[in-house]
Amino acid sequence: MSAEVPEGDRAVDYRFTLANERTFLAWIRTALALLAGAVAVLHLLPLNWDAAPRTLVGLILAGLAGVVTVYAPLRWYRVQRVMRRGGTLPMSPLPLITTFAVGLVCLLVLLGNLL
Repeated sequence: MSAEVPEGDRAVDYRFTLANERTFLAWIRTALALLAGAVAVLHLLPLNWDAAPRTLVGLILAGLAGVVTVYAPLRWYRVQRVMRRGGTLPMSPLPLITTFAVGLVCLLVLLGNLL
């Protein structure tokens, strides 16, 4: 019993499919960690900050978690489709976006503690 592959597509080695799925799950874990960080900054940590910087850091983390959550399944599907068609994988902007946003949060936290 083999799954039928649509015309124009080819079967993908299951190892690549599973690697794609692991990457998807890693992005979801990243989104959960970002969201946990947002909750911690907004509600749990006893930071001696004003409300504005605390809210800004929490919103950046929560917003990034939302972006990652929306992007992860779209990326998973796109990569799966490209592999079936035998194409080359496109570069993803999400690692750069995530790096920039986490760096911004680190900078805000450092400035918040210095001031």
